[in-house]
Amino acid sequence: MQAKRRYLLVFVVAFLTIWYFGGYHFRHKPSVPFNEEVLSSYVNLDTIDTGYAIGRDRHITQNDAKVLCRMETCFDFSRCEKDFKVYVYPQEENNIPSPSYLKLLNVLLESRYYTSDPKEACLFVLSMDTLDRDRLSADYVRNMQSKTQRLPYWNDGLNHVIFNLYSGTWPNYTENNLDFDYGKAILAKASMSEDHIRPGFDISIPLFHKIHPEKGGHPGSNSANSYPLEKTYLLAFKGKRYVHGIGSDTRNSLYHLHNRKDMIMVTTCIHGKSWKDMKDERCEEDNKEYERYDYEMLLQNSTFCLVPRGRRLGSFRFLEALQAGCIPVLLSNSWALPFSEVIDWNKAVIWADERLLLQVPHIIRSISPSKILQLRQQTQVLWDRYFSSIEKIVYTTLEIIRDKLPKKQKRDGTIWNSFPGALLTLPTFSDSLQDFPFHVESDINKFTAVIYCQLGITLSQTSTLYRLVSYVSRSKYVAKILIVWSNDKRPPNRNRWPLLPIHIPLHIIQTGSGLEGKSSISQRFYPHKEIRTDSVLSLDEDTILTTEEIDFAFVVWRQFPDRIVGYPGRSHYWDDSKSTWGYTSKWTNDYSIVLTGAAFYHRYYNYLYTEWLSPLLHKTVEQSQNCEDILMNFLVSHVTRRPPIKITQRKQYKEQPSAGSWSPWNDPDHFIQRQTCLNTFAAVFGYMPLLRSNLRLDPVLFKDSVSNKRKKYRKIELVGS
Repeated sequence: MQAKRRYLLVFVVAFLTIWYFGGYHFRHKPSVPFNEEVLSSYVNLDTIDTGYAIGRDRHITQNDAKVLCRMETCFDFSRCEKDFKVYVYPQEENNIPSPSYLKLLNVLLESRYYTSDPKEACLFVLSMDTLDRDRLSADYVRNMQSKTQRLPYWNDGLNHVIFNLYSGTWPNYTENNLDFDYGKAILAKASMSEDHIRPGFDISIPLFHKIHPEKGGHPGSNSANSYPLEKTYLLAFKGKRYVHGIGSDTRNSLYHLHNRKDMIMVTTCIHGKSWKDMKDERCEEDNKEYERYDYEMLLQNSTFCLVPRGRRLGSFRFLEALQAGCIPVLLSNSWALPFSEVIDWNKAVIWADERLLLQVPHIIRSISPSKILQLRQQTQVLWDRYFSSIEKIVYTTLEIIRDKLPKKQKRDGTIWNSFPGALLTLPTFSDSLQDFPFHVESDINKFTAVIYCQLGITLSQTSTLYRLVSYVSRSKYVAKILIVWSNDKRPPNRNRWPLLPIHIPLHIIQTGSGLEGKSSISQRFYPHKEIRTDSVLSLDEDTILTTEEIDFAFVVWRQFPDRIVGYPGRSHYWDDSKSTWGYTSKWTNDYSIVLTGAAFYHRYYNYLYTEWLSPLLHKTVEQSQNCEDILMNFLVSHVTRRPPIKITQRKQYKEQPSAGSWSPWNDPDHFIQRQTCLNTFAAVFGYMPLLRSNLRLDPVLFKDSVSNKRKKYRKIELVGS
């Protein structure tokens, strides 16, 4: 009983003590009414929980504001409301960038994004080399902090894009150490980790070699054929082994997977000046094994290629494996893969864990043959569309930024991860896949005929132009006829044109002046608002085509809506003696160009021709007043990676000019100009996109010795060739 009393007494004393000292504050705390006037007029984003953790137990100070950057807080959208242009700072004479950065700057200066007026710019790019911020590198630019502060539009990096491949230096290789304060600038950086990338703001780019091409780029090794499915080696890797320091753990363990049969894992210790002083007991054996295998041979003959981290998270082997069609197996924990916010890398790579290296063989052996084929094919799509040149890497970076802007149409994951890719599928044209030639889902029933009139032929019932309009109007597939009048003479009055069926309207457009006061020859490919059909029949005013020929060509085009389908074929070839591309109109068994004087194509190519092509290409066409048809062939072959399609055997598709009359096709300089254009276009594209073909599509029973009544297109055979 006494014990119970003692416990009860202690309890009562404790209760009274808590009530007195604690309750005192509650009893004497003044009641403050809620006053709406003391609320801030804005929300301080640095003081609210956004759900994004910068780092555990890290206190964010005012100086760390750039760590929290998002497009909404560190970007001025108002600069991008009119157009999406990029300003490149003028290059200083005493600061010569590295060859890689010069390529990057040249790509921008020659692009459709570039503007020389900083007031028009949405983005700013430095002329000072920022690719290599390793202090031990010969390309390292010193005093970047003071140099950026002197820039007239720096403004703490607002709306600037900083391109970087290497950051940090030996021995720690700190990822976010660029050795200058980049402020609110967007980082387009290689080897970025998921811990340091600012989601929705920074962009991870691939690590590329100094010899990476500026434009064009080499095609993927498996572009045409993804077979054999099972190659000589299942998994391969050949590269440096770091005996000590960051990145050494993973590569030092690769010898466990090397079996000299289907898994080849060879490394060497020979790199750096002091490798002999730091070599371990396995170095000599590893070096000998390393010399037994050729790196290119392993790439081309392996199904999977191991891509382990190096000193930094990224590796040159990533792009090398993609090009070779060797499925990358990634051993680089926390690496934010290049362009991962738009590219679905699960369709092209295999992720593995650095801590579970011995599980890699089991993982890749469990992948089905159909999955291997899908992964390999996707590596080729991604390589070709986004990584094969510095131009594509830069353009992809810019387009990702553009897609983040408000009030802009955005491309979804399907467009980014399927052929022909987002760089060639512009959302400003349409937000529906069925409107594009490579995603056509609906039936295509009608076409718009666009007749380009440059010669100013007198319109009479016997003239070629009059007869051409009559033949086109009789087609059961024509929806509209559009006359693009590009001549100093006034177009004929409406009552002088052929009488057309009431359901077929005829529109006449007189083109404005182009470069240096001349009429623009590219107006024939302008996306005129009058063109509502997907199919466009492009014709020259002196073209000779019958109604049956037009109908048959349209039927063929409906099966190949992504290509140019028509009658006049031409070829290109490589001239070894002159080391240039040649152009020929000789009749041969193959062709690579179908002239747009008598051809069908999809109207989307009008939009690409006008909005997407480099200004240098347009300037070449306007100065020569020639070659617009060759340029359109370049464009379509570049997009599709396929040749055009020729119809029947017709050789002559134009009426011969009368004696004494002028025509661009009897000008002796005409052919020389076209050869020059061919080489200029190839230089600007960075490669030759034209592809040769010997396919010709004729009507069923064409030229067969059977009754003419059994043939659908009977009159085509009567046309002179």
